[in-house]
Amino acid sequence: MTQGAIARELDITLDRSSSVPLYHQLAQSIEHAITSGELAPGDRLENELSLTTRLGLSRPTARQAIQELVKKGMLVRKRGVGTQVVRSQFRRDERLSSLNEDLAKAGRVPSSRLLQFSVGPLDDDVRDALEADEVTEGDFVTIRRLRLADEVPLAILTNYLPARFDITRADVEDGMSLYGHLRALGVNLKIAHQRISARLMTEEEAELLDSEVPSACLTVERTAYDDVGQFVELGRHVYQAAHYSIQSSLVV
Repeated sequence: MTQGAIARELDITLDRSSSVPLYHQLAQSIEHAITSGELAPGDRLENELSLTTRLGLSRPTARQAIQELVKKGMLVRKRGVGTQVVRSQFRRDERLSSLNEDLAKAGRVPSSRLLQFSVGPLDDDVRDALEADEVTEGDFVTIRRLRLADEVPLAILTNYLPARFDITRADVEDGMSLYGHLRALGVNLKIAHQRISARLMTEEEAELLDSEVPSACLTVERTAYDDVGQFVELGRHVYQAAHYSIQSSLVV
């Protein structure tokens, strides 16, 4: 997506004699334009003022239609840019892998913004999430990043690693995945245990993920170990539910 994308003006006809609410008719028309390819990922929708003036609608009606598609993960509101079409929801297999690398393999363009990099003792709530025999070191590296896919905010990733791993702020900012850096240090990740939950975003999370409150998010807490069973990292991740899902296979 680019901020210079030209706003698209769709040919929309509304039936005011229909029992279907006008906001839903508008949402259906925009959704059809997206699914048919008339609107492509990155295309910018005309602004609410233009849309309402042209179609004779109220601002709340247009806003409700657009919000319906935002919740479906088809549109995204970006400050200073407007409303844009996004790619389909990113579906990720349930396996031990790097989000950065998985996005690239799926043909998406990953990027990140470093929110925090610090070295020191763990907060009590983080230490309590680990088994007592895993916390043998006093200092940990805390890394918090905003991960984007095709310039759309997708996840807030927070990782806690023992300070024995030689990872610097520059390493995190160079674009390589965190797991890529660990492999370069000779760490062979082997197994992880994770818990997946859902909740509403906090106001800070919603601001980072370009969402309006209330909005749902997926949360993943993952504890990873190497091939000799040694603790490597604890990850606490928050995903934009409209753009992200986790899939797994079940067998009997």
